[in-house]
Amino acid sequence: MKRLVVAAALFGAMSVQAWAIELPAEIVKRGSIKVGIVPNYPPMEFRDPATNALSGFDIDLGEAIGRKLGIKLEWQETSFAEFMPSISTGRVDAILSGFTDYASRHEIASFVDYLRSGPQFFVQQSRKTEFKDAASLCGKKVGASRRTMFPAQIAAWSEKNCGSNPIQFVGTDGSADARTQLRQGRIDAAAQGNETLPYIMDLEPGTYAAVGEPIAQQFTGIALPVKEKALQQAMLEAVDALIADGTYRTLLAKWKLSDNAIEKATINAGQ
Repeated sequence: MKRLVVAAALFGAMSVQAWAIELPAEIVKRGSIKVGIVPNYPPMEFRDPATNALSGFDIDLGEAIGRKLGIKLEWQETSFAEFMPSISTGRVDAILSGFTDYASRHEIASFVDYLRSGPQFFVQQSRKTEFKDAASLCGKKVGASRRTMFPAQIAAWSEKNCGSNPIQFVGTDGSADARTQLRQGRIDAAAQGNETLPYIMDLEPGTYAAVGEPIAQQFTGIALPVKEKALQQAMLEAVDALIADGTYRTLLAKWKLSDNAIEKATINAGQ
């Protein structure tokens, strides 16, 4: 019996050591990770209208990562335009704010990918029967934010699937503008990230209907300085630990993002 107890104790010690996550000494000394965020992208991050407190999936995930790492997250509001400069100059240690992992960004930032998403077509609920699948949008006016990769992704999908009857793309000033134009009948359909649609559809019940499946795949990731390999590894291990213990799935379900789950965190999987 004594040998079993000793063996169990040794196994426990080895398990703790195996799951130990090391952070850079500078961050440990400071006692916090500075995280950039723009809280205007529900359900990923936004300010609760009732309390003005930061809320959303990224906030919950970030706080859970902090607990895994045994360190405080110091949220710093910034602008989207300042994401990459903030990383390159060291004003923040990370960006956790619905930030898409694109290969074009890898020169400045490395991404620990934690969510899968993609552009999703949707129409007015009143016209749902007209658009049974994505192919029914060929030749129609489709709007999406011109500040994203959606225009290029829609063009590529249209070229592949619509032949001589291509989608007529309409660039908009963000997703909210696309939805406004859709409600006004100025476009036939709109497209935005499928991670945001369930939340929007809950806010405006009976207004929109999704069409088909996402037309492309992309990854959302935690952006980190390229040279900070230890921090990248720590974040990767923390996300994987949250996946393993079920916290990740619980948070996805809370924010209606279960369809966007990944099985394992990756680094720079974006194209």
